[in-house]
Amino acid sequence: MSTTPPVLAAELAHAWADIQRHHPELPDLAAPESLIGESSSACGHELSFERLLHEAVHGIAAARGVRDTSRAGRYHNRRFLAIAEELGLDHAEDPHPSSGFSLVTMNAEARRRYRPTAERLQRALKAHLAATATDTKRSFRGPAARHGSSGGGVRVKAVCECGRNVRVVPSVLAQAPIMCGACKKPFQIAETTVAGKTMAVAASV
Repeated sequence: MSTTPPVLAAELAHAWADIQRHHPELPDLAAPESLIGESSSACGHELSFERLLHEAVHGIAAARGVRDTSRAGRYHNRRFLAIAEELGLDHAEDPHPSSGFSLVTMNAEARRRYRPTAERLQRALKAHLAATATDTKRSFRGPAARHGSSGGGVRVKAVCECGRNVRVVPSVLAQAPIMCGACKKPFQIAETTVAGKTMAVAASV
């Protein structure tokens, strides 16, 4: 069961499909909820169409069997940059020491191509942020929000087989798998053994 609001999920799917129209080898977007409400320290962007296009680069890299990142998904290498340029993303500066070529931006041609779709997604994102930011004394939040049983609590690191990671509340991950857009495997909470007990490791990134 998706934890993404239906309207925003639909807009993300629409935007992803528009990218697929120009790049048919791009796999389907399996888990839009993995992008909602999170910035990516590796990608360096809040959710936007430009960020979605960045994620599409990883998707195409995965489809081609190209290793486009290293250092647990943080460093974006020149193979990433080559695919990014195919999708209309540029990196004008030298690579960042820790994130490489992650901070790509849409070039003029890509902005023209995707303008209607990008504007449509931006409207949906603004509506989503406005809805989720509303929290006054007169707002009824419901038992889940009051007691933190869904979306509240300590976030822990979940990793996939290709080494990428996200921060997530365990109760949210328990509702449904969150799939990695690169390797198509589910994120699992990282575990470590301490004094014979297995415990979740809190995210450090």
